Amino acid sequence: MTVIRQQDFIDSIEDALQYISYYHPLDFIQALEKAYHKEQNKAAKDAIAQILINSRMSAEGHRPICQDTGIVTCFVKVGMDVKWDKTDLTVQQMVDEGTRRAYNNPDNPLRASIVADPAGARKNTRDNTPAVVHLDLVPGAEVEVMIAAKGGGSENKTKMAMLNPSDSIVDWVLESLPKMGAGWCPPGMLGIGIGGTAEKAAVLAKESLMDPVDIQQLIDKGAETAEEKLRLELYEKVNQLGIGAQGLGGLTTVVDIKIKSVPTHAASLPVVMIPNCAATRHVHFHLDGSGPADIKPPKLEDWPQVTWELGSNVRRVNLDTVTPEEVQSWQAGETVLLSGKMLTGRDAAHKRIADRLNKGEGLPEGVDLTNKFIYYVGPVDAVGDEVVGPAGPTTATRMDKFTEMMLSQTGLLGMIGKSERGDATVESIKQHKAVYLMAVGGAAYLVSKAIKKARVVAFEDLGMEAIYEFEVEDMPVTVAVDSQGNNVHKQGPAIWKVKIEEMADAK
Repeated sequence: MTVIRQQDFIDSIEDALQYISYYHPLDFIQALEKAYHKEQNKAAKDAIAQILINSRMSAEGHRPICQDTGIVTCFVKVGMDVKWDKTDLTVQQMVDEGTRRAYNNPDNPLRASIVADPAGARKNTRDNTPAVVHLDLVPGAEVEVMIAAKGGGSENKTKMAMLNPSDSIVDWVLESLPKMGAGWCPPGMLGIGIGGTAEKAAVLAKESLMDPVDIQQLIDKGAETAEEKLRLELYEKVNQLGIGAQGLGGLTTVVDIKIKSVPTHAASLPVVMIPNCAATRHVHFHLDGSGPADIKPPKLEDWPQVTWELGSNVRRVNLDTVTPEEVQSWQAGETVLLSGKMLTGRDAAHKRIADRLNKGEGLPEGVDLTNKFIYYVGPVDAVGDEVVGPAGPTTATRMDKFTEMMLSQTGLLGMIGKSERGDATVESIKQHKAVYLMAVGGAAYLVSKAIKKARVVAFEDLGMEAIYEFEVEDMPVTVAVDSQGNNVHKQGPAIWKVKIEEMADAK
């Protein structure tokens, strides 16, 4: 019988969560590098470059890859011949203690994103607990752990269906994926769970995302099982959709397709699809009673030496003096470098602003949005001499319900976020001659280097969701929706879907 010390387990959870906050899995980086060299759409290629540069910076600086440091999901397989040295804590409590320590680490604090009372007050737990733990008893005398930190932008795009047994899983995926938008920050992976019951399929989909990227090896080997054939078919057909990096259109939407299946009822075909974003973060370790896990860091020389060069046509903008007339000259797809002051705000701040405006109270003191830009972000706390921690964009679609109010009642000139905007929001942007700019999701540490000053100006009690004032210098963004309503997230994938079809016909 193997005796596992609780402290070794807790220490290993803490170390693993710190590790994955700043190290991508190397197989994922290698797949992204191949996608970078293959990509023909300049906008998508630039986005992948920023993700790769950000990944290397995070690995070197030991700071989070993404400002959304995720909800912790942990698969724990305990051998039947394992005994714990103490029995005062459950496995859930041990995982939570490791999570608490990891997220409150003073050298690399991670953003606490978990809220209690989700149907009510939604109050932040401040330490990112509780984790989601899946516990299984298995043969053997070891404890096996697979742990991930899953961002909300990708998790929110999960799709579930109870298909008929005769329905096509491929058709369902190809119909569902374009409707998910770009909030899951492609290029990434799709995890698909098939069979069992609805909740079992969801767990299978999540667990499949813990597997290494190996689609190229499968292509070289050839499919032997129904699952392998389905992986290859979906990998090819999903990339033929032309969605591309960040939804800008391009050759690579996914770097792998993962599938796990179990038997199901004869009348059922449960299917769940969960995407993993460009901030794919997971690690796998074993405990055998000899001490905590020894999680070895990768070699920095294994990261690609990718550079990102701005074109000669880049537009530099002073946010302190920009006018509506200037903004109306910007064109969809154009690269813009922002300097000057902007305000931040995301879900909770927008809700409070809406409540104040509905009551006739106006904006909070210190918040003036006239001819200003708002950045949808919830940054990580700063350490050392940092002005702010990693501060990449959050999914802009969640703010769609507030956009007409913000544009019509506050004098707001533009918004900065990631992913697409809904049709009604695009129409509102067009009507008010405003603009929506897109920063690259999954490049949070890189983006933070453009922020030279930061201070909280309102709603300090909201923590990372407070309204900040950022002073930035040469922050790179793309005009995603211009003042005429031209929308790169509609145009890009449509163009590249046709180009990919033409390339296939030419072979």
